[in-house]
Amino acid sequence: MNKNKVWLITGCSTGFGRELAEATIKAGYNVVVSARNINSIFDLVGDAPNALAVELDVTKNDQIEKAVTAAVERFGRIDVLVNNAGIGYFGSVEESIEKETRNMFEINFWGLMHMTNAVLPYMRSQRSGHIINISSIGGLASFPGVGYYNASKYAVEGVSEGLAQEVESFNICVTLIEPSGFRTDWSGRSAARTKSSIEEYQPLISGFVDGVNHGKEPGDPKKAANAIIDVIESSNPPQRLLLGSDAYHIAVNKFTGLLKQIEDSKSVSVGADF
Repeated sequence: MNKNKVWLITGCSTGFGRELAEATIKAGYNVVVSARNINSIFDLVGDAPNALAVELDVTKNDQIEKAVTAAVERFGRIDVLVNNAGIGYFGSVEESIEKETRNMFEINFWGLMHMTNAVLPYMRSQRSGHIINISSIGGLASFPGVGYYNASKYAVEGVSEGLAQEVESFNICVTLIEPSGFRTDWSGRSAARTKSSIEEYQPLISGFVDGVNHGKEPGDPKKAANAIIDVIESSNPPQRLLLGSDAYHIAVNKFTGLLKQIEDSKSVSVGADF
C-alpha cells in the first residue's frame, strides 16, 4: 500500500464520500476532503497532517480550480480523484421538472467532467493516476420513477468508457463504481422529488419509490469505502465494480436478458449490411 498517494474526494459531507475520506485519512494517505459546506468536514480533517479540507461545489468552476490548486500546493500531486458528489431525483419522465433534472445533470455529469478535466493535466504530466467515478446500478439498468437519474448515470458510464481508452497510454486508470442500495443520503436529503399526479403512473412510480427504504438499505458504506481502497491498490484494477448483492443480481439479469435479445435478433442485425 502506497501511503504517499494523494486523494481528492468530492462530496464528503455524507455517505460514500465521508466514509471514504475517513478511511483514507485513517489509513495514512494524503487526502483532500471537499464539500459544498466546508464546516461539515472540519471534524473529518481535524489536525491530521495528512488531510486538507477545501470548499468545493462541483458546479462552480472557480471552486474546482481553487481546490485542485490547493491540493497540488499542499501535497505536490494528485494520484486519485474520486468523483463522488451527486444527487438523486424521483419522478416519472413525463412529469419531471426540467429545472430539477438539469440541476442534477450539472452535478452528476458536468460537475464530474469539470473535475476530471481539471485534474487530468496533472495526472498526464505524472504519467500516472486513477479516476474513480461513482456511478450506480442505475447506470446499467433503468427503473420507473428515476428515469432522468438513470440518464445522468448512463452518461457517466459512457464517457468513462471512452476516457479510459484515451488515458490508458498515460498510465491513468478509470474505474466505475456501481452500487445498489447503501445507507447513504442519496434517497434522503440529497434527492429531489416530483410527486406523480397522473393516475395511471401512480401505482408503478409509487411502488418503486416507496420501496426505497431510506436508512434500511442493505449496503454498508464502510465496506464500500474499503472496496474502493482495494481497487486503488490493485495491480489490475477493474473498469467496473458492482457493489451490493442487489447490484450483482440486477446486472446479471439485465445483461443475460440483453444477450438473449441480441442473439434472437442476430439474423436481422447482421442482415442489415450491404
